[in-house]
Amino acid sequence: MQGGGFSSVQSGGSSTAPSPLSPTADPIVENRAGRTYTVVQGDTLSKIAKHQYGEANKWRRIYEANRDLIKDPDLIYPGQSFRIPEA
Repeated sequence: MQGGGFSSVQSGGSSTAPSPLSPTADPIVENRAGRTYTVVQGDTLSKIAKHQYGEANKWRRIYEANRDLIKDPDLIYPGQSFRIPEA
């Protein structure tokens, strides 16, 4: 006869928290320096601008605020974090 208790409980690593780079993680972060956005697969500056400002043609605002990080506005990469200036 088995006794009560937790002898049959197995350990495991499970979490409902999204990983930092998962598509379900919120890529927008508020901090003292303002908002930042972490690029995810498939993003473009115009897609980010559309989401942030409601207008894709405002992508240049993000580009200008991040010229030190963005060498070519057509080439951004997942994992990059950009400052999002106020509209």
